[in-house]
Amino acid sequence: MKIQTAQFIKGVLGNDDTLENGIPQVAFIGRSNAGKSSVINSLVNQKDLAKTSPFPGRTQKINIFLINNCLYFVDLPGYGYAKVPDKLKKSLKGMVNWYFFVSNYEQKVILIIDADVGPTKDDLEMLYALEDHSKDVVVVANKIDKIKKSQYEEQFKTIKELIGNHKIIPYSAKDKIGVDELLNEIFSV
Repeated sequence: MKIQTAQFIKGVLGNDDTLENGIPQVAFIGRSNAGKSSVINSLVNQKDLAKTSPFPGRTQKINIFLINNCLYFVDLPGYGYAKVPDKLKKSLKGMVNWYFFVSNYEQKVILIIDADVGPTKDDLEMLYALEDHSKDVVVVANKIDKIKKSQYEEQFKTIKELIGNHKIIPYSAKDKIGVDELLNEIFSV
C-alpha cells in the first residue's frame, strides 16, 4: 500500500482526544538520533513532515501525523543521550512510558535502532519493556548505508541475536531501502 496523504495534526504532552478517537496508531520509538523522523519522512515521501535535527532530543512532544485519513503515525521523543537538561529528559521518559505502559492505546510499535551502532542497552531495555507489555513490535535497523559492506553480515547476525524473534527490517531512510517492506508491515494493522 502507498501513502497518498500525510499531514501533521498536533504535538501533545499526554491524554488527548486525538489519540482516543479510534484511529489505529503506529508508534515510532528509538534512541535519540536513530532516525525516527527520517524514517517517517521516507515513508511518506516528504522531506520535512517530521522535523529532523542533527542534535539529539529534537522531538519533545508526542507528534501525531494522519496518514491516508485512516491511520496515525505517532513520533515519540527519543531515549538515551538527548542533549537536553536532566529535568526535561526525565519528563520525556515519563511521557514515553505513559504512552506505552499507562495509556490504553493500542498500537503497532516500530522500534528504530541504528544498524551501524547495533542495539544499545537503552534499545534492549525498551524492547524488553514493550515485550513485557505484549506490544506488537517490528524492529527497523536504520542507517544500513553506514555499515561497511565487509561488516554487514556480521553486524546483522549480532543484531538478530540481540533482538530475538522480532521481525527486523534493514532500512536506510537516506537511500529509501526497506520502505516497501515497512509499509507492508504497517498496513497489515
